[in-house]
Amino acid sequence: MLSVQHVSGGYSGKAVLKDITFGVEKGELFGILGPNGSGKTTLLKMLSGILPFQAGEILIDDKRLKEYSPKQLAQKVAVLSQHSSQSFSYTVKETVSLGRYAHQRGLFQTWSDEDEAVVQRVMQHIGVSTLQNKNIQELSGGEKQRVFLAQALAQEPEILLLDEPTNHLDLSYQKELFDLLKQWTTENHLTVISIFHDLNLAGLYCDRLLLLEKGVIKVNREPNEVLREETIRAVYRTNIHKFPHPKVAAPQMALLPERQKSAQLVVIQEGMLQQADELIFLKSPVPLRTMSSGVIGSGTGWYQAFVNRHVDKDYNCSDFRQDMADFLRKNGFEPSETVGMMTAVTLEDVEYQVFETDGFSLFAVVTAGVGNAVDASKSELHTFEIVPGTINTWVFVNGDLSEEAFIQSIMTATEAKVKALHDLQVVDEVTGTIATGTSTDSILVAATQTGMALDFAGTITPLGKMISKAVYQCTIKAIQKSQKRKKACSAII
Repeated sequence: MLSVQHVSGGYSGKAVLKDITFGVEKGELFGILGPNGSGKTTLLKMLSGILPFQAGEILIDDKRLKEYSPKQLAQKVAVLSQHSSQSFSYTVKETVSLGRYAHQRGLFQTWSDEDEAVVQRVMQHIGVSTLQNKNIQELSGGEKQRVFLAQALAQEPEILLLDEPTNHLDLSYQKELFDLLKQWTTENHLTVISIFHDLNLAGLYCDRLLLLEKGVIKVNREPNEVLREETIRAVYRTNIHKFPHPKVAAPQMALLPERQKSAQLVVIQEGMLQQADELIFLKSPVPLRTMSSGVIGSGTGWYQAFVNRHVDKDYNCSDFRQDMADFLRKNGFEPSETVGMMTAVTLEDVEYQVFETDGFSLFAVVTAGVGNAVDASKSELHTFEIVPGTINTWVFVNGDLSEEAFIQSIMTATEAKVKALHDLQVVDEVTGTIATGTSTDSILVAATQTGMALDFAGTITPLGKMISKAVYQCTIKAIQKSQKRKKACSAII
């Protein structure tokens, strides 16, 4: 569709771009990235024919760009800039209709039925047909940008060039614009080439990205390859962290501010744990990086409060998450800053302990009962029923954990819990075999992300050894407390 071959050029004889070579296929949404001064806008001006290049060739459909007349080029290429403006008080329809100029024939440029059909179809698709009789000066910024997009699409181009089209739009209009463009590339095979400052927007919508640095191509690949931490750090000269989008298969980048040195290193310890009639909770002085399976605050995030709520064994609520959120607010906790769990275990049977070694420490908290113990290898023999979690495990690490260490911490803690159940000979009452847990166990690993870097937490690593010991010992003692209480109650009855 578009082929750029060894192009160099710039302004006043100065080569802003040097030996640029790449191609764009029909129907692609192609993004151009690079820091200020890298040559993004210069490249777009060359592609549109506005700025001549000094060397190389640009081909559209295997025909040299220089061989197109202005009107022929307008039938192939449309441009939507970041500062689209309207000097005259045209209506929306009149503004969109300007896009048909390239297709009109004859001395008097007569308006045809085809022109009318294209304009109406584009306005309907872009969502501005209800505005067609309004003066464009009366529209909001986002509405105006949609109108100018409709104008560009009314040209029926094969290639649409965009110069940071969302630069002055709020989030909803940014999403709306690129949702429309993505749909148009899919349904109408339009080729879109756009400059981006927003790396996340580019990663979310583009099929391929071209990264410029000082007028040369640094990399031209799929978004996941271009948006590498080491590449972006080097080109943009800033500290950045890559992570996957939580809902779609797209890379995202997060800026990392310089850490401010705390006056005092925060250490999560025994004295922070508090207990009331209906809950056990811990409030950290600072947010902790967390991975959990809590009713509230599940997944990964940063949380400052941690709550283990006691509920009756027959607790049944159709909307237990909302019920939990209401409970937290009632007790002075903000749900968005809290990990909340439920347990039917008597909270007095909680077991907790601090474990220390050279360089780091951890604080483990376990509530455990085995009334609904399950052997995972024979779980198909059980009927599904959502009941309050029985073994809830908290591991607070005073250290700086990697992503691998968080996941391995969950694995190691689970292995230690299973070993504790095995050694206590806890039996699955349905199968008669040794249980591996209870039906809705919950787990939490939280770290201060300060102090010693802890890259791994496998069972024989320093952190893994400490987690194994802590979870095993606390689970054993918590279960023994629960069993002792049950026996005492049975004896009284």
